[in-house]
Amino acid sequence: MCFCRVSFIGTAPVAPMMTRKNLRESHRDWKNLAKTDDPLTNRRLFCTLVVILLLFAGRAPAAERAYDPLAVSDQNRFETLDFTVKDQTRQREIPIRVYLPSEKTPAPVVLFSHGLGGSRAGYAYLGRHWALRGYVAVFLEHRGSDASARRAPGVQNFLLRMKDVPAVLDQLERWNKSPGHALAGMLDLSRIGMSGHSLGASTTEAMSGQVFSHGRFSYTDPRIKAAIALSPSGPGRGSDPKEVFGRVKIPWMLMTGTRDFTGIGNGDLKSRLAVFTALPPGGKYELVLDGAEHSVFTDLTSSRETGKRKLDYHQVTLALSTAFWDAWLRGDMAARTWLDGDGPNSVLEKNDRWQKK
Repeated sequence: MCFCRVSFIGTAPVAPMMTRKNLRESHRDWKNLAKTDDPLTNRRLFCTLVVILLLFAGRAPAAERAYDPLAVSDQNRFETLDFTVKDQTRQREIPIRVYLPSEKTPAPVVLFSHGLGGSRAGYAYLGRHWALRGYVAVFLEHRGSDASARRAPGVQNFLLRMKDVPAVLDQLERWNKSPGHALAGMLDLSRIGMSGHSLGASTTEAMSGQVFSHGRFSYTDPRIKAAIALSPSGPGRGSDPKEVFGRVKIPWMLMTGTRDFTGIGNGDLKSRLAVFTALPPGGKYELVLDGAEHSVFTDLTSSRETGKRKLDYHQVTLALSTAFWDAWLRGDMAARTWLDGDGPNSVLEKNDRWQKK
C-alpha cells in the first residue's frame, strides 16, 4: 500500500509544493520506470503521479470558484407565486409576488417595496436574479400608492406602508409554519433583507433604522438585517441628517445617479447624497451612477438615456445588490471580499462614484 501525504482545505486538495527541482527529478524517475521492476520504486513513482494530479485538480476549481455576483447556474430555477396578505386589524389587503427558488430548503428572504405608481409586478429583473441566486424575493404592492394612485402620496399613505411591511412579515412567519402551504419550510426568517425604490426606498429606510421626530419615534423592524435603498430619500426639510440616520445599526447600501431627480418630496441629488454622509460607519455603501436618471432602477429606462449605459445600469444594480445580500445575509466572505475590495470596479464605469465605510 502506498501512503501519500496530501492535505485538504474545504473540498480542494492541496498537494505538497512542487519545485522545479522536484519536477526534474520526477521526470528522470519516470524515464527510469521502464528500466526497473522494483516494487518500492514503482510505489514511490505512483505516489508522485497522484500528488501531481491532485495539485492540478486543486488549482482549476479554485479559478472557477472566483466570486461573481452575476453568475447563475443553468440548473437554478424559480417559480413566481402571487398571494394576498390580509391584515385583519386594518381590514387591508396587501398583494405580494414571491419569486421562489426551486431548492426545497429554507432560503434568506428579501422584501421589495415599489415606488409611487408601482405594483408587485414591477422590478421583475431584480426578483428573477435574486431568486436564481437562492433568495426568496417578496415584492409588496402598497394600495393607495400603487398603480391606481393619481397624485403624490400624503402622510396617510406613508403610514399605511409602514404597517404593510410588518403585516407581511407576520404572515410569512405563519405560512412558513403551515403544512401544505407553498412557502412552508421554505423561508429562513432569521436572514431578512429589505429593498425599495423611490417611495419604496423611503419605506425601506424607515423600516431599517431611520428615526423621526428628533429621534423620539421609529418604525424600525428588528427582523430586517440589511437594507438597500434605490434613489434614497434624504431627511425632511429642517432636519439634521445625523439625527435622522445616525442611529442605523445594520448594513445599508444606497444607489442613485447624477441625474436622479423627481419633483416629489426630497427628490434632489443633494438630499439623496446626504444620507450616506450621515450614516455611522460599518457595512455602509454608496453608488452614484454617472448620467443615471430616476427611472434606471425600474424595468423601463427613460428615452433620454442612450448608448452603452442604458444597457448596463441593471447589470450594475444586480451585481452590487447580490454581493451585498451574499455578504450580509449569508455571511459569504468571498462576497464580502469582492464588495469591500476591487470587485465593484469590474462592473462600474470610470465616472461612477463608489464609496464605503
